[in-house]
Amino acid sequence: MPRRHHAVTLQQATQESPTLSMLTALTRDSSERLRAIEKLIPPTLRPTLQAGPIDGTSWCLLVRSNAAAAKIRQLLPAFEAHLRSRGWEVNSIRLKIQT
Repeated sequence: MPRRHHAVTLQQATQESPTLSMLTALTRDSSERLRAIEKLIPPTLRPTLQAGPIDGTSWCLLVRSNAAAAKIRQLLPAFEAHLRSRGWEVNSIRLKIQT
């Protein structure tokens, strides 16, 4: 039986694949978490952060430099408390320095 290749949109692919659907949901959730804590982040540090992966109750923030990470590290308890108050189950936030 000949295979027919046809183009599908990214949205169609994610809807048809459980794995892609889960990854899309996790990416969306991570971005929403970052938006939720944005007002707690000093304006000069906001551009240094990116939403990272979610692993169970642990969330990762990607940081552009060690200096920014040192300052953000002090804010992590406030971020965690704020996210929990908004309904997210976050037991820890880890930072990963992007190189």
